[in-house]
Amino acid sequence: MKLPFAQIDAFADRPFTGNPAAVIPLDAWLDDAVLQAIAEENNVSETAFIVPDDSGEADFELRWFTPAVEVALCGHATLASGHYVLGREQDRDLVRFRTRKSRVLEVARHGEGYLMALPGYAPEPQPLPGLLDALGVAQGETLRHPRGYDLTVLDSAEAVLALAPDFRALAALGDTLNIVTAPGIDTDVISRVFAPAAGIDEDPVTGSAHAVLVPYWAARLGRKHFTAFQASRRGGHVGCELDGDRVILGGKCVTVIEGEFSL
Repeated sequence: MKLPFAQIDAFADRPFTGNPAAVIPLDAWLDDAVLQAIAEENNVSETAFIVPDDSGEADFELRWFTPAVEVALCGHATLASGHYVLGREQDRDLVRFRTRKSRVLEVARHGEGYLMALPGYAPEPQPLPGLLDALGVAQGETLRHPRGYDLTVLDSAEAVLALAPDFRALAALGDTLNIVTAPGIDTDVISRVFAPAAGIDEDPVTGSAHAVLVPYWAARLGRKHFTAFQASRRGGHVGCELDGDRVILGGKCVTVIEGEFSL
C-alpha cells in the first residue's frame, strides 16, 4: 500500500525552523496500531492523519499521533494539515477538521500564512508537587488545566532560556504537557514546552500549549492580541488572539518533504 506523505514545518517561514509534522491523507481509517506504527516510524513530534468527513460537520476528520501515543489536541499538526489541504485546493480559503476530543478546528488563509482556531483552556493556580524540582527551578507560579496541561510562570525570559529539566523526573509526574513561560524579549511572551511522557522531551513549537498560554497572558497583559515565541532549538513565532472561548493562532508553514509512505 502506498500512502501520500508530506512533512511540513509549521510555525515556520523557512525550512528547519518551527515544528515538523507529517501529514498523511487516507481514504478510510486504518487500524489504530498501524497509525501508531506509522507515527513511530516518522519519528517527528506529530503525525496527522486526515480522512474525508461524511458527517457533514466538517471537511475532514483529523487525528494526531506522537511516536508513542495518540493525543487529544495538536496545534502545529493541525496548521500543517490546513497547509496541506489549502495548498492543493487553491479555490478554498478555509478548511474544517472534525476531531475526536477537541471539537471542530478551522484553518484559514491569512496573507502569506494561516489563522487557526483552537479551544481556549484557561489554567487555574494549583500547587504541583515535584514540578519545580523536575524543571530545575527554585520558584515559579504553577497552574493547571484538567485536560492535561501544567503551566509554570517564571520571572524572566532568561530563566526560561536557561532551563535544563530532568526529563525522567518530569515523565514520572504524569502524561501532561509541561509549559514554562515568562515575559518575552523581542515578543510579548516566551515559552518552552516539554512532554517526555509522550515521547517528546522538548517540543519545538506547540500550538496546543498556546491554547493555555493565550487565556493566561490575555488576562495578565489586559489585551486580546499579542506575540509569542517558543524558544526551542528550532524556535517559532506565533501570533496570538483570544476570541471568546477560542484561541486564534497565526503562523506560516513550509513543505520540506513530499512522497509516499509504503506499507
